[in-house]
Amino acid sequence: IIAPFELAMYCQQKGAQKVHPMHIGGSKRFSDNFWVKLTIAHHGSCVIEGDKIIYTGNPCGFVVELDGKKFYHSGDTGLFLDMQLIGENGLDLAILPIGDNFTMGIKDAAKAVEFLKPKKVLPIHYDTWDIISADPQEFKKAVKSSEVVILKPNETINL
Repeated sequence: IIAPFELAMYCQQKGAQKVHPMHIGGSKRFSDNFWVKLTIAHHGSCVIEGDKIIYTGNPCGFVVELDGKKFYHSGDTGLFLDMQLIGENGLDLAILPIGDNFTMGIKDAAKAVEFLKPKKVLPIHYDTWDIISADPQEFKKAVKSSEVVILKPNETINL
């Protein structure tokens, strides 16, 4: 488990054996072909256990380089200008929420694609509840600069 410090410690207390805590801005090369950097994300972060709300650190996104391919998973977030910096060194894939209400909606996610300039973009976090209903085809129409890949459950993508 690679996670912000507080969440990593929570997981360890719950029995996770392999935990690596990090914080936003930090990066770590785990092997010759696997590198991770934590980025900001604008969202909440907690675990709810019964009637307790447990703070689990700052929410984050991840830039991952694996076998020479680089992708960005924004996590739950709103649009932010520093996405331009995240995309500066090239991205093969960006994974972005489009569901609105709790995260970016289609319009802001399309702007994020402009900032990030990935080769491909994968929309996520939509249509799992009525409150985050979104049409990925509408997102595909809104994105002009990258290939939009819409996956069905259990489908995969090759970079």
